[in-house]
Amino acid sequence: MKRFFDKLRPHFSKGGKLHMFHSVFDGFETFLLVPNTTRRLGVHVHDSADSKRLLIMVVVALTPAMLWGMFNIGYQHFLAHGVAESTHWFSMWWFGFLATLPKLIVVYLVGLGIEFAVAQAHGEEIHEGFIVTGFLIPMIIPVETPLWTIAIATAFAVIFAKEIFGGTGYNVFNVAIVTRAVLFFAYPTKMTGDSVFVRLSNSWGYGAGHSATVDAFTGATPLGQVATASGVAMPQLTNIVGEPISRMDAFWGFIPGSMGEVSTFCIILGALFLLYTGVASYKIMLGGLVGSFLMTCLFNAVGTTAAMNIPFIDHLLYGGFLFGLVFMATDPVTSCRTERGKWYCGLFVGVMCVFIRVLNPGYPEGMMLAILLMNVFSPLFDYFVIDSNIKMRKKRALKSIKAVSSTKSI
Repeated sequence: MKRFFDKLRPHFSKGGKLHMFHSVFDGFETFLLVPNTTRRLGVHVHDSADSKRLLIMVVVALTPAMLWGMFNIGYQHFLAHGVAESTHWFSMWWFGFLATLPKLIVVYLVGLGIEFAVAQAHGEEIHEGFIVTGFLIPMIIPVETPLWTIAIATAFAVIFAKEIFGGTGYNVFNVAIVTRAVLFFAYPTKMTGDSVFVRLSNSWGYGAGHSATVDAFTGATPLGQVATASGVAMPQLTNIVGEPISRMDAFWGFIPGSMGEVSTFCIILGALFLLYTGVASYKIMLGGLVGSFLMTCLFNAVGTTAAMNIPFIDHLLYGGFLFGLVFMATDPVTSCRTERGKWYCGLFVGVMCVFIRVLNPGYPEGMMLAILLMNVFSPLFDYFVIDSNIKMRKKRALKSIKAVSSTKSI
């Protein structure tokens, strides 16, 4: 592969016939091969673990959740048609793969197309941040989201939430979250309701065919059921055919929802991988768990609605809280840079997610808005942390000066 790129390089170098596509060539080369150069400026030697390598680690961590999400899409489809017990697991996964593949293609074509065009126009290297963003977007939206809305939202997010700020490393907001926010507020009927999280129709002609759908079918997510429940007690959650949902069903991922958020087990696997490789901060994850726990205890003590009585464990099992906390709140670009600030980020996300979930009956999932708010306040958290450190160092320096002065006077 290296010899292949060496042969092509003269055509894309300055003076070559394809020099206008140099950024595209450089992007593919550094993505597929380990960079063999270091920074020209400065005295520090940089190793080959560039940002592309780190982003690939995140993709690896996301893979279990995506693969299981594909299976769950097929499982919910065949369950709604009443033929889940007689359908092989691979057929379920294949159905989910066919339902997800067009979304992945559209997201990467639109997002990378814009980034390639911007890089070429400015004669710069291609920003590699969309490697993860393109993987995330299909995982945080309902399976029935139309492709044309995904294309519009992706283009808007890449242009106005990333490129306008200067590209990867300069964006204030998480691009995947902005994409979902655009979809949610611009096309609410395509993003909410009982029918958007379960595909009843076939995917590319593959599926349950014309099997009769169960009369009692409902695609409401567990949090959606809680939001519409009457009374104070936590309701009995059911799946799409009216059967009770256990916490183990939610832990393994046999519930309706966006494909990335359904399996707590796969999310935990990804979190452990990110922590082991040092890509993500444990302070943000742990801070988010602490913040959500404290807020849940506060609402449980009041308990005037069903949403207020959601146990802490259910906040982790249902909805996108854990997925967002592990894979998006830990984004090193849009979260806090200071170590103490990362604790504040995590606490803020946990508190705000539960706060929005409980007190906003029209929007049962609060993680998207919690992360966007954290993106806004992260620079402020860092400012106060740095300012407090400067003040402490000043006090320490003054004490040292006084001690030296008193010693000299003696």
